[in-house]
Amino acid sequence: MAGEQPGILCLRFRRVAGGPPDAAGYAGLLALLGSFTPVVEAVPPDGALVDVRGALRYFGRDAKGLASVIRVRALALYGVDCAIGAARNPMLARMALRQAAPGTTFVVPAGGAAAFLADRPAAALDGVGTATARTLCGYGLDSVGRIAAAPLGTLQRITGARTGRDLWERARGIDRTAVVPNAAARSVAAERTFPRDELDRERQRRALMSLTEELGARMRGEGQVCRSLAVSVRYADRTGYSTLTRSRTLREPTAHSAELTALAYRVHDSFALQRARVRGIGLRAEGLGDAGRAAHQLTFDPVDERARRIEAVADRLRERFGPRAVMPGRLAA
Repeated sequence: MAGEQPGILCLRFRRVAGGPPDAAGYAGLLALLGSFTPVVEAVPPDGALVDVRGALRYFGRDAKGLASVIRVRALALYGVDCAIGAARNPMLARMALRQAAPGTTFVVPAGGAAAFLADRPAAALDGVGTATARTLCGYGLDSVGRIAAAPLGTLQRITGARTGRDLWERARGIDRTAVVPNAAARSVAAERTFPRDELDRERQRRALMSLTEELGARMRGEGQVCRSLAVSVRYADRTGYSTLTRSRTLREPTAHSAELTALAYRVHDSFALQRARVRGIGLRAEGLGDAGRAAHQLTFDPVDERARRIEAVADRLRERFGPRAVMPGRLAA
């Protein structure tokens, strides 16, 4: 394992004119990657993960050389530049990408994972959030190298059995996930239309909460998570009705209703439509992916964990007794 050659590329696309590619350009870039390898995983809105181990021999290049060919073709065909991370597994490739400047490739060489990880802060590891990093630092485990040097039992006593093993493996560069071929992730959407133009901001927020509850339950039931939310507001103006749409990326892929609601509220507030006559609100969950493969930040927050357990029980009750069997008190009022 330690000597395995880099064969996973993690790419981030940026148009030369600035910003991520549009939907058509992104689909074209995924097709371009598909001409090198069939193992292409879309990471919308501007990224991809590809397994090129089978392509290296065919093209007679190493990972960095193949990345250069991909970059040249993306630039020539789509006016898009790439930052690319290359490593032996998806986790290391994602971490390598963070070190790559636009137009460059950062490679974690064979046998170089330990040196690459050693001096990085604990929070640089996949799934280590602020709370987990703070706890680890309290025990002197403030770098990935120190976490890697700690006994497995010690990490499990500090963070719990499962979390401790995850940390122990990740700090050693071990990643058991694989690149899963897929198309550009699809989206799910829902909307609420008011019987008349609605001025009451509280009613607007209740409609938005009902949407996040609906989409969250739908995604959890299908074993999916989303990467971003798009909120649309249809409101009356001098010409009749206009629609504003804005999207924001979640801090991590999720189907947890509380996190969806918090982000949807922030987007809604950003419209600054305090006096607007709103006729309808729509919500679209974008960048859907498999919940089982989504990275989840390790946390010690008992409130969050309790909320997720309650949510799981509520989902089972709704599945048995119908969608209105359990709902937030704010919606039941």
